[in-house]
Amino acid sequence: MFSLPAAAWSREYVVPVKDVAGFFATLPEDATAVIFSEAAEYRCDADIVLPARRLLVIDGRGARLVLGPNSNGFTVRIGDQKEAMKRTASRYLIQDFGAIEGGRKGVDLRASLGSIVRNCRFMAQTEVAVDLSFCLMCRVENVLVTNPAKRGIVLRTGDWPGATATNSQSNSTVLEQCRVYCASTTTQAFTVLNSGGVRMRDCISEGSACDHDLFLSAAGGGEDRTANNPVVKSFTLENFHVEHRVRKASIHVNMPMQSSVTLSNVYWNGKMEAPVIEYLRGQLNLVDIGWFSGAFRIRTRVSSPRINVDRCHSALRIDEKEASSTRAGVLELADPLPGNEKLSLSHVRVMRPSR
Repeated sequence: MFSLPAAAWSREYVVPVKDVAGFFATLPEDATAVIFSEAAEYRCDADIVLPARRLLVIDGRGARLVLGPNSNGFTVRIGDQKEAMKRTASRYLIQDFGAIEGGRKGVDLRASLGSIVRNCRFMAQTEVAVDLSFCLMCRVENVLVTNPAKRGIVLRTGDWPGATATNSQSNSTVLEQCRVYCASTTTQAFTVLNSGGVRMRDCISEGSACDHDLFLSAAGGGEDRTANNPVVKSFTLENFHVEHRVRKASIHVNMPMQSSVTLSNVYWNGKMEAPVIEYLRGQLNLVDIGWFSGAFRIRTRVSSPRINVDRCHSALRIDEKEASSTRAGVLELADPLPGNEKLSLSHVRVMRPSR
């Protein structure tokens, strides 16, 4: 009878309650899954550093994990870009935590291809609830973030030596059925930086007012210049529900000139005093936006925005007949970048509006 060698069998280990960080630091080489099943509540003051593995399943089994104030939660340590390239061979499935509470971060995943964070609740992280850098083709799904002090979910490039805005993106990553319930101090609910092919589906931003619901940028620096990252090609948002007010702008868009940015079926509930969209650069496509108030504003900081509006409510109008030097329907030129003082509609199209 044929049998596999012992090394080929998967091994499942139970995480001890008393030393979570130490357990992961000495995880046996044959471990393929770790289970948080020894207690309903775990506590850990230190970083939980993940070892390199082809695939490691981290199953919360509904447990509550309480992190110390300086902990970065589940994290990967990267020394430089050379090491990061090697670590992309490792991937992780982090799932089914009833709550991951406190800490600077809940998940700080770096340099991975195909990892997944799913069915977890994150509460009251002081920096970022879920921070993915150089995480390609990853998924964050059915994740609830409650009261992040600063940012909820972030996709970005690496920040270690040798990492740049063009060699360590979180490309082709998907956020699906995620909700961020903002605290009064929250800056961005969702942040996507210098990453292409990212898709957001069926997500919600609500709670207290934040600076931005979605901050989308490939500027690689300050937002006082337009994005020019040559490797960021697209971004897609489908079915996004905004249930609160914002301080600066609901959706910030600063993408390369030829990057396609599609915002589909976005719903803003209630009065929005700040702009619903702040535009700096990119091919912006607004599609199937059915609920829209004529009091909403789309703000541009450049004189010649590239905006296509298709199958949207007729209140979302950009009317050339009423165009002034700074205003056309819901589109307004405000806080313009130098040399962009007069609004032009030469690259704006409105197609098939509802009647």
